[in-house]
Amino acid sequence: MSLEPAVDAQGLVRRFGDDAALDNVSLQVQPGELYGVIGPDGSGKTTLFRVLVTLLLPDEGSARVLGRDVVNDLWDLRARVGYMPGRFSLYPDLSVAENLGFFASLFNTTVAAARETIAPIWVQLEQFSARRAGALSGGMKQKLALCCALVHRPEILILDEPTTGVDAVSRREFWGLLRRLRDEGLPIVVSTPYMDEAGLCDRVSLMQDGKLLVTDRPAEIERRYPLPLFAVRGDNVLGLLGALRRFPHAASVWPFGESLHYTDARTDSEPGMIARELSQYVESAGFREASIQPIAAGIEDAFMWYMSQGQAA
Repeated sequence: MSLEPAVDAQGLVRRFGDDAALDNVSLQVQPGELYGVIGPDGSGKTTLFRVLVTLLLPDEGSARVLGRDVVNDLWDLRARVGYMPGRFSLYPDLSVAENLGFFASLFNTTVAAARETIAPIWVQLEQFSARRAGALSGGMKQKLALCCALVHRPEILILDEPTTGVDAVSRREFWGLLRRLRDEGLPIVVSTPYMDEAGLCDRVSLMQDGKLLVTDRPAEIERRYPLPLFAVRGDNVLGLLGALRRFPHAASVWPFGESLHYTDARTDSEPGMIARELSQYVESAGFREASIQPIAAGIEDAFMWYMSQGQAA
């Protein structure tokens, strides 16, 4: 007997005036799954999450979370969901302990009753329990917010960009906590604008302009990248970018850190041959020190590809 999805959204549409923040969005999150919604600011992630946690009504479509309808069963559902909004929304003038106690009281429980659930996070916060929440570092604020979202022992976590603006070390620690909670069976839905966090999820949906471009395991999305891809490095990156975009067989060229990712439009040519042609081309264009190496696509390459296909369509 198959288990009911933790989240089952079908054909969600949400408009603000003439703009569709959600445009026929459908997704399913399985029990015990860490599911990521990956996309830039303005792609619709926050609107989707607000619908799932009953803060916004969909204009069309339906959504069930933990088997409960987000419109008709909202009061029952709210007590079962742990939600972290995108902005830090705790009380900055209350201490860490006071914030945690207040959120426990909202759900008719106590911090002591939730001690086992929040223990992995609370052990890092306990020494700051008397400090005002507004005086915490960005990483500690997010850990406190996660504690407050967990204090009533929810049956699902929905986290909207929980690591935005947080330093790299705190981001890694936070995702370690999420994976530990997932391993204990808690379904988690998390949004992020950081493509590198996609690989930490069991499955991801890439989102742009209110639409889901693709949903799959991160490694599978990368594997399905359809065209030859190369990393190109040189001294004059900006000039090299322009030259590569003028190459007759260029499908796309994007800057990635100190290198350029060049995608060739030909699917029937051997990568070594394409690399030799590119080398000859950039050398003739005056870039004699450029290096060209075939590479495997990452999740950001895949996102750029799917986004370009959606724009072309």
